[in-house]
Amino acid sequence: QVQLVESGGGLVQPGGSLRLSCAASGFVFSRYAMSWYRQAPGKERELVASISSTGGSTTYADSVKGRFTISRDNAKNTVYLQMNSLKPEDTAVYYCKATGSGRAEYWGQGTQVTVSS
Repeated sequence: QVQLVESGGGLVQPGGSLRLSCAASGFVFSRYAMSWYRQAPGKERELVASISSTGGSTTYADSVKGRFTISRDNAKNTVYLQMNSLKPEDTAVYYCKATGSGRAEYWGQGTQVTVSS
């Protein structure tokens, strides 16, 4: 029943932009903090950005500050990641994650982002 479906990934040149979306269903989206993680081949999964349930607070990894923006539209049950000035090191599978105030935690299946050399 619970679903998180990422979209918007693809291949872009260095310096380009992509906008990722994660559409949620099957739970009360507005009660969950949302995060974007990424995982490159052979690397650990890392937190990229997070946003509070209301959208009033955001955090970013140092490596993406000033380039990426996380946002959410609770009326659409969707969280976004706007990625600008992309670098080859941003290449990874990007996952969205929903986190409740308790132990509830849901993950999407991921979307591939490739920044060409």
